[in-house]
Amino acid sequence: MKDYILETCVDSVESAMAASEGGADRLELCSNLIIGGTTPSPWLFEEIRKRSDIRIHALIRPRFGDFCYTEAEFSMIRNAVKDFRKMGAEGVVIGILKPDGTLNMEQMKELMDAAGDMSVTLHRAFDVCADPIEAMEQAISLGIDTILTSGQKNTCLQGAELLKELETRSQGRITIQAGSGVGAEVIRQLYPLTGIKAYHMSGKVVTDSAMQFRKEGVNMGLPTFSEYEIWRTDIENVRAAKKVLEEL
Repeated sequence: MKDYILETCVDSVESAMAASEGGADRLELCSNLIIGGTTPSPWLFEEIRKRSDIRIHALIRPRFGDFCYTEAEFSMIRNAVKDFRKMGAEGVVIGILKPDGTLNMEQMKELMDAAGDMSVTLHRAFDVCADPIEAMEQAISLGIDTILTSGQKNTCLQGAELLKELETRSQGRITIQAGSGVGAEVIRQLYPLTGIKAYHMSGKVVTDSAMQFRKEGVNMGLPTFSEYEIWRTDIENVRAAKKVLEEL
């Protein structure tokens, strides 16, 4: 396949380097992938930039949960967009909804102005909006470059029908990027169903902590998550996805 995009979402230097070595075209940089991703620190961005010149798109999401934000949260989002632009990020990944599930056009316009010449992706706020076709047209009118979506389902394979409709209706005016559950085999199945050429994956594996002493019964966060498991991008998972894209 020509003109494909393979993006890897990462929340550590180690994952970023694995994605780069595996052949990813760009990174979606975030923190806290285990809860869907939040805004990364500037120090993480700078540490990765020291080691690689791969394109970095920063996820701007101030907290876990929905995408309807307070004025204070919106101020944080706008300032983060400006800051990552100053730092030299190639793109930002953003999305704000109104309480009725429509795209908050007023706030999105402000963020587009703040982004300037950076690439802009509308993130998976799109997957919980009320009308995906209307939201796509609004994103196009704003000048957004990419919509990251699972087709409003938990995985992109489950959302294949809507993904195909979006890809067809977009007519090249915006890039539809499939995410959630993406790997080599999923790409192999999804491309013939949808025609989508842009994919977003974590390629993660769960690795064991280096800690030898382990204090049981003490949780730093949600009790369902082990303090001694680390999620990292695996080079071979990224490499396998890239191989499929090249062969299609």
